[in-house]
Amino acid sequence: MSAATDERAPTGAGVGQAWQRIWAIALNTFREAMRNRVLYVLVLFAALLMAFSIVLGELSLHEEERVIADIGLAGISLVGLVIALFLGVNLLSKELDRKTVFFVIPKPLHRHEFLLGKYLGLAVTLLLLVAVMSATLAVVLAIEGASADIALLRAETLVACELLLVVAVALLFSSFSSPYLSAMFTASLWVVGRNSGELRAFAGGKLAGTPLASLLETVAAVLPDFHVFYVSGGMLGDDTPVSIHGGFIGWGYVAEAALYGASYGGVCLALAALLFARRDFT
Repeated sequence: MSAATDERAPTGAGVGQAWQRIWAIALNTFREAMRNRVLYVLVLFAALLMAFSIVLGELSLHEEERVIADIGLAGISLVGLVIALFLGVNLLSKELDRKTVFFVIPKPLHRHEFLLGKYLGLAVTLLLLVAVMSATLAVVLAIEGASADIALLRAETLVACELLLVVAVALLFSSFSSPYLSAMFTASLWVVGRNSGELRAFAGGKLAGTPLASLLETVAAVLPDFHVFYVSGGMLGDDTPVSIHGGFIGWGYVAEAALYGASYGGVCLALAALLFARRDFT
């Protein structure tokens, strides 16, 4: 099967019909993902981690709420990242291994619609799992007599936006490489992106004015900046300390970060669709 297969898809269909096809693929992807028992094991691990944070909180000195919230957020972020990587890099490879893509692609369906439907299905899955883990964290906080405030909700929203961007990056790599390489590339970009602030500070410090500094600044500018989604406990902008227990970012910053993630993720999906359309399935 060649890229010419895409030409058999309906060319005169409207936006409504295209959306119906995308949504059908998304629903199928969501149901398939929810049948994966690995997800439930990972979410259970996050829940146990949050429960254990109560013990760690008791060992602290009047910092129970802070310890529980910090460990809970870290658990949501870590488990969500593992799920995003696991599902993102296997999204297309499983279709190829099972050869189900050979039955789907020849249908009256554009390849980019198939890809977008897969992404939407996985995005809904991730948002649901983040909501479940956030609700679990709220219950754990309630057991300690605390409540999940608006600052925690903003932090959880940023984590969800970060995971959606991770899936888009994973999908880009999986459109042309193996699951192992896709996972390695995506994880590497996540590590670099999470430390983009330190990378810029290093380039602007001792390396200022050198070719290596220019290279590091270019890398930090081109690669996805995952640091913007995890600001709690760090410094922001003009060296302003940010914490969900003290001064925290407002909804304006959350919207700005979400817009950045949507824009960068959109570019990744467009590139993935372009590569997937040119992929030869013969």
